Amino acid sequence: QTPISLRHRIESVKILPPREPNPPELYGAITAQAVARPEVTSPARPRAFCLAVTATDERDRGQPTSWSAAIDALAAGRTFDPATHRLVYLDQAEDAARRLFVLSAGNLDNLDADHLARSDVEAVHDPAQAWNALTVGACTDKAVIRDAHYNGWSPLARPGDLSPWSTTSVPFQRVWPIKPDVVFEGGNAGRNGSSFLALPDLSLLSTYYKPAERLLVLSCATSAATAQIARLAILVHADYPEFWPETIRALVVHSARWTPAMLAHLRGSSGKRARENLARRYGFGAPDLDRARRSANDALTLIVQSSIHPFADGKMNEMHLHDLPWPKEVLEELGQTPVRLRVTLSYFVEPNPGRRGWKRRHRYASHGLRFDVKAPTESTVEFRKRLNQRALDEDEGRPTTGDSEGWFLGERARNKGSIHSDVWTGTAADLAERGVVGVYPVSGWWKDQPKRDRSALGARYALVVS
Repeated sequence: QTPISLRHRIESVKILPPREPNPPELYGAITAQAVARPEVTSPARPRAFCLAVTATDERDRGQPTSWSAAIDALAAGRTFDPATHRLVYLDQAEDAARRLFVLSAGNLDNLDADHLARSDVEAVHDPAQAWNALTVGACTDKAVIRDAHYNGWSPLARPGDLSPWSTTSVPFQRVWPIKPDVVFEGGNAGRNGSSFLALPDLSLLSTYYKPAERLLVLSCATSAATAQIARLAILVHADYPEFWPETIRALVVHSARWTPAMLAHLRGSSGKRARENLARRYGFGAPDLDRARRSANDALTLIVQSSIHPFADGKMNEMHLHDLPWPKEVLEELGQTPVRLRVTLSYFVEPNPGRRGWKRRHRYASHGLRFDVKAPTESTVEFRKRLNQRALDEDEGRPTTGDSEGWFLGERARNKGSIHSDVWTGTAADLAERGVVGVYPVSGWWKDQPKRDRSALGARYALVVS
């Protein structure tokens, strides 16, 4: 009997024809046109673009495709030009054109009793490998079957674990991004011997697209999870309209946590490689709306939106140091009390349309950014010198040898793609001396091709620290 206040709405653009399928070489162009339609209608409205249509025919161990590169270009601010059928910049200095894409990771066609092993060999679908997109896999807490019609059936996945429908980036070559970025409820599957079904008790409920026929319909898998994450992202955006798409993506990932069932797979194999495989299966975990909106667990959160100029005349140009506003005296008084520091860095790269050079991961991206935290024993000047050397090392293709002690993933695992998130665990006294976070560039095709370098316009990033 009371009004319901809605702070967001749904727009829809159909991209699948009723009969013959779209030609694969036009997937990117069709997606770009679909993005342009609602923007022309209402250009000032902030959006999260939710795409739950995927393809399996272009998967190549994480390498970009024309479709995923189109997603990356659209996220970075390009738009579709109907005259040339190309993605262009309408305004060379346009900052408001950045877009948040929420993509489904894609589903398994055939289930298996060992569903985790099956998911680990089924790569996420095209275009879910896009660097700039928020890619969503499925997990599940649904593990109770009450329907008497399914006596003898049992849930396939344990509660809190990966949904049996979800694909992963475990099969990717290690230079390509960790996907999915996050996971969310996508339902479970029922098992009876060698038979598998999406049972009603293990699925989600949604509204049917033809309400005159029926009101409700069952839904499951990564499409259902993606819709919920798109909603979560736009609710955060409604609370903070001044936040960039890069920042909304950072907050969603920053709010994610691995469940006890997910972390249980690390027992007995706690090395960095095992942890990277954990991230490639589950992303950074399941996000939480309250945590993303309000830092609900009383964690002090620093959010920085800034722009860096990575290169000038083919050389490294700029780095940023951010002082952490921690109460140093209080941390020192806490002494050996264990604390956690979480850092998430999010930015959008411009894709290189050519495939040449993709064997080196930074050649696909216009630029890369990295974060590091000052060590307790070094001064700010020494920290800056170390970051300078780190940027040069990665530019020359040498693996970095930074301080990975205390970090859950470490640099080699987290420095993939265009969003980097990690958790450091240590003592309060140690954290008191780590009061500076540095953001610095690493190489990309902007540096290799100074004539096409857009560094002068600035490369935006969002840094979230709690």
